[in-house]
Amino acid sequence: MDNFFDDWPLYNQVALVLFLLALSGFFSMAETSMLSSNRHRLRAMANSGNAGAALAERLLKRIDSLLSVLLISNNLINTILPILVTGIALHLFGESGLVLSIATLVVALLIIVFSEITPKVIGAAFPEKIASRVGWLILPLTFVLQPLLWFINKFVSGLMQVFGLRSSSDSRAMSKEELRSVVLESNRFVSNHHRNILLNLFNLENITVDDVMTPRSKIELLDLARPIDEVIEQLETCYHNKLPVCDGDSERIIGILSVKKALSLLGDTHLTHEDFKVLLNEPYFIPSATPVLQQMQFFQDNQQRLSLVVNEYGELLGLVTFEDIVEELIGEFTTSFSNLSNDPHWLEDGTYLASGSASLRDLNRLLNLNLPLDGPRTLNGLILETLEAIPDHDVSVRIADIVMEIMHFDEQGIKTVRLHKPTATPDQD
Repeated sequence: MDNFFDDWPLYNQVALVLFLLALSGFFSMAETSMLSSNRHRLRAMANSGNAGAALAERLLKRIDSLLSVLLISNNLINTILPILVTGIALHLFGESGLVLSIATLVVALLIIVFSEITPKVIGAAFPEKIASRVGWLILPLTFVLQPLLWFINKFVSGLMQVFGLRSSSDSRAMSKEELRSVVLESNRFVSNHHRNILLNLFNLENITVDDVMTPRSKIELLDLARPIDEVIEQLETCYHNKLPVCDGDSERIIGILSVKKALSLLGDTHLTHEDFKVLLNEPYFIPSATPVLQQMQFFQDNQQRLSLVVNEYGELLGLVTFEDIVEELIGEFTTSFSNLSNDPHWLEDGTYLASGSASLRDLNRLLNLNLPLDGPRTLNGLILETLEAIPDHDVSVRIADIVMEIMHFDEQGIKTVRLHKPTATPDQD
């Protein structure tokens, strides 16, 4: 070692130390950037033609070999550095305990700052950008160190087996909650509307047809027991493409009528009820609590757009269409919310006037509330469940931190409610 320091000029010795210090920093930065990089983002970069990202993705598939190369290289350099720096100090200032202590302190400080903290911070700040570049220098090392890597990986695998540990690629797959978090954090790249659609996809598997159906009281039925003139007038003025049809008994649906086909008959002066019955399609009944995804699959497989929801006793509860499910996913697109005001936002005084028949899901979504959805599905039902009776005078009730002031009611239920905005609710745009 003495000959080494005697033969080499001082600036060459310092240059070697700085080079090894920079090389150690490079391996630390490469390790952090590789491990911190988002593999899905790297894959997207690779698919767009970035060769460096494709190489980084390839190296990450063999994470054991990648870590072995980086750690072996970095530790070898960090082992050599103190020896060189200490040798230079002892050669220049003589052999003494003080010089040795100062040299050790200096090299430790240099390694911590320039080989560990600074490179790792940079690598964590720009993971994909750096990972797509450092792979070109790491790949040759994997071939040079292949024999050593084989021995070390075999030794590590043996230790893992002894302790009952097993490496699995499945553990790196993203769970549903992790994917939901990625979507929530994508506000810089995805618009709010598109992000909400993606989030609704996660919620769709927990929603049943009861949550999206039109309730029985709001279904427009065509009763063929009525005079033919009234039937024709209803067909001419209705706003729906298909109508459930009954024949005197509103609880017994005999078919589904296409309004478009029915209107084509109106020029016939001898039109009878039987002419409409010929056009009826067989109704399709589904039990309540049917998952929305299952119902959507049925609509797609059978090219249908309407089903009737019944309870365990066969009683009609409501009607669900393909559009109802799509609107649950992407938002209203056909009409405004019939049970909500034309401007479903909080007023300047922090109140909102809602119909008692308003859907709790719609109120939660539009007003950013947290009303419970595990019971009644309408505001009227929620308040009646809380009060356990139909009120006989104006009262107020607090549910989910929301003060609800009952404005109008009758013997059948609550008609109008004034909601008071909770203090924790952020302002809506």
